[in-house]
Amino acid sequence: MNARKNGSLYLFWSAAIVLCLVLVLFALLFSSCSSASPTPAGTATPAASPTESVSGTKPENPPEGTDAPAEPTATPVALPQTEDAGQDYIDRLTFIGDSTTYGLKAYEVLSGGKNTTQVWTPTDGTLALFNRSIATIVYPETGEELLIIDAVTKKQPEYLVMTIGVNGVAMMEEDYFKSEYTALVQSIQEASPNTRIICNSIYPVETSYEAKNNGINNAVIDEANGWIYEVAEATGTRYCDSASVLKGSDGSLVSSYGNGDGIHLSVEGFGRVLEYLRTHAWLD
Repeated sequence: MNARKNGSLYLFWSAAIVLCLVLVLFALLFSSCSSASPTPAGTATPAASPTESVSGTKPENPPEGTDAPAEPTATPVALPQTEDAGQDYIDRLTFIGDSTTYGLKAYEVLSGGKNTTQVWTPTDGTLALFNRSIATIVYPETGEELLIIDAVTKKQPEYLVMTIGVNGVAMMEEDYFKSEYTALVQSIQEASPNTRIICNSIYPVETSYEAKNNGINNAVIDEANGWIYEVAEATGTRYCDSASVLKGSDGSLVSSYGNGDGIHLSVEGFGRVLEYLRTHAWLD
């Protein structure tokens, strides 16, 4: 009787253990199937996008055969070297400045010779930056003396090359120089919005002129040219580094580029400036 009872208990527990094992196995199979993302039969796993890696991030380099997005480029402040724009380009320029600009007319280096209408300078040749608001220039078309702003309003020049500041470098501090130069540029922009203003560098002087110790020397000129560059950058105009082609190895004006007084240019010197303008043209 006891043996039969024990046998029944053995069968009961054996069946219970087997049933538990089956339930555990079923649970494991169900968990595995639900966690995986099934792929329908007959279809392939989709490949990564051509512009993405498997991890979902864009590759560092674009795929072969496609163009990389163009990086935005800033407009250069200093006029870069270009192909020679020719005499036609020079004929479209109006030059304003002091006695260092008057030589363009005096030496007849422009197309119109002494009758050129491209040169704006005062009668006495002195156009100082610190009196730019009251200074007058001889308006070539009529011979009358006009304030700079009135001449610009009347002419609406396509290009205006400004060479001004040498008379102020000896007495004007940086802030004063830049504020007056900025005011001049902005007044021209307001009077003639389509005029392309080229802020030309102040020309170097010869060592013999530096020896006069009048405050105008190549060190302060170089510093002032840096200020002019900054004004051009701030006002959206262009800077012309024509002074660079007039300097010798010591940074002073090459003697053959000067007219003998140490500060003004010769025909050869003006030729170098015009050549620089032709090969650093503002044509965009």
